Amino acid sequence: MACILSEKDEAFMLAAFEEAREALQAGEVPVGCVFVQHGVIIARGRNTVNATRNATRHAEINCIDEVLALSSHSLHDNSHQFCASGAQDEKVDGLRHSSTDIFESIDVYVTVEPCAMCTDALGQLRVRSVTFGCSNDRFGGCGSVVDVPSIYKYDFMLRKNVCQEKAVQLLKDFYKGENPNAPSGKAKRKLPSSKT
Repeated sequence: MACILSEKDEAFMLAAFEEAREALQAGEVPVGCVFVQHGVIIARGRNTVNATRNATRHAEINCIDEVLALSSHSLHDNSHQFCASGAQDEKVDGLRHSSTDIFESIDVYVTVEPCAMCTDALGQLRVRSVTFGCSNDRFGGCGSVVDVPSIYKYDFMLRKNVCQEKAVQLLKDFYKGENPNAPSGKAKRKLPSSKT
């Protein structure tokens, strides 16, 4: 299936793929994301799970934090971070109520189907649409594993498997090599080459 998008949509997906390539170069699972409001990219994100040692630092969550930081620029603390700490306090909850309306006009472009956690976050924030590159058969929250939008009646437009081949190729490039950040016993071992 080829990339069948408007020129603008294709440009936004290409921007998400740029983020995914940066993640790949940094040794992260190559997932990239951009948030678009009124035809303008307002946030860019990529997986930073290994760099931060925080399993919640997915591309989508990093974009959410960037938007919250933009919409709450008058605050001088880190209360805008959506998943940076394990505990949610009243400050974060109060901020979420006052600054999340912006998400209703945001279109999300991401290279891989959001996991259940990210899909739920996007749904709770009421984003307008989600467009993704390839399905996520291990953790997909938009129907591949669990259909979070149907379960919770989230009303965002969903476009699946857009530029699928490009997204799959980036994942293949990542999984070809050994993951130096994997826990011991989980890193893929390189097989000795047979010289004949």
